[in-house]
Amino acid sequence: MGDTSRINLDVPRYDQSQFIGRLQHFFGITDWRLCFKSDKELDEVKDLLQRYRNGQEPPGTPEEKIWYAKRLYESAFHPDTGEKQNVIGRMSFQVPGGMILSGAMLTFYKSTPAVVFWQWANQSFNALVNFTNRNAKSPLTEKQMGVAYLSATGAALATALGLKSFLAGRASTLLQRYVPFAAVAAANCINIPLMRQNELLDGIIVCDEDGNELVSSRLAAVKGISQVVFSRIFMAAPGMTLLPVIMEKLEKQAWLRKNPRLNAPFQVLACGVSLTFMTPAACALFNQKCSINTSTLAKLEPDTYARLKIKCHGCVPDSVYFNKGL
Repeated sequence: MGDTSRINLDVPRYDQSQFIGRLQHFFGITDWRLCFKSDKELDEVKDLLQRYRNGQEPPGTPEEKIWYAKRLYESAFHPDTGEKQNVIGRMSFQVPGGMILSGAMLTFYKSTPAVVFWQWANQSFNALVNFTNRNAKSPLTEKQMGVAYLSATGAALATALGLKSFLAGRASTLLQRYVPFAAVAAANCINIPLMRQNELLDGIIVCDEDGNELVSSRLAAVKGISQVVFSRIFMAAPGMTLLPVIMEKLEKQAWLRKNPRLNAPFQVLACGVSLTFMTPAACALFNQKCSINTSTLAKLEPDTYARLKIKCHGCVPDSVYFNKGL
C-alpha cells in the first residue's frame, strides 16, 4: 500500500470547511454510546493508531477499522495532551449527563430547594466539562478554577431564584418554566470565560496553515471563547425552550394528571432526544480549527501583529489558526 492511500490521522474524515462535514464529524465523536467503552477498548484503539502511524498495523487491517479507532480515540482523549479524559467531562457524555440535569431542572422548577440543588448539580457538571475540554496550553490554578466554579454557580442560582421570586404571582406558569434556561444561559456566559481566563489574559497560540506555532493572541481567545459560549447555549436551547410549551399542554391532559410520576421521566427522555441531535449540531456550528485574519490583528491587536511580523520575517500570512476548544 502506497503512502498516498493511507489515512492521514491528523485530519478529520469529513470536510471541516462545510457545516455538513463538521456535523458528520461530531455525530461520530459525541455519540453517547462511546462513553460506555471500557479503558481496555480505549487503550487498544490508541495502540492501533500509534502502530498505524508507524506503518506497523496488523496485516490486512481494514480502513474502516482505522476510522472507527480514530473516532473512538477522539471521543475520549484530549486533542492537545493525548491524555484520557474523565468520562463525565467527555462530549460523548453530554447526552446522558445533560438529559438528566436539563430534565430535572425543567421538572422541579417550582420548589426552591430543588432549584438550588439542580442548578448546583448542573454547574458542577458544566465546570467539569469545561475543564476537561480546556485548551491544555493555558493551565488554570486551583484558585482560578474555584473562582470560576463559584462564580458560575452563584450566577445560575441568582438568576434562577431571582426570576423565580419575581415571576411568582406576576407571570403565567409557562413563562416561569423558562427560568431554568435563563439560568443556564447566564451561567455559561460566566463559567466558560472564567474557566478559560488565562487564554483571555495571555492569549491563545496561533499557528500558520501547516500548524507551526507563531504568537499568542488575546483576540483569538475572545473569538474562540465567544463561539463556545454561543454553541453551549444553542445546544440547550431547543430542549429547554420547546419542552415548556409541550409540557404546559400535556399537563392539562387527564392521563398525565392521573400519572404525575411520568412527568420527570418524560422530560428527561425528551431532553435526551434533543441533545442527541443538538450536541453535534452545536459543536459543528463553528470550525474547530478557528481562523482570524491578520489584517484584523493589525487593527485590533497591533502589538501581536508586530510580533507576528518579526516571527514570520515580514512574510505575514493572510490568516492564522487556533483550536477554539469545545
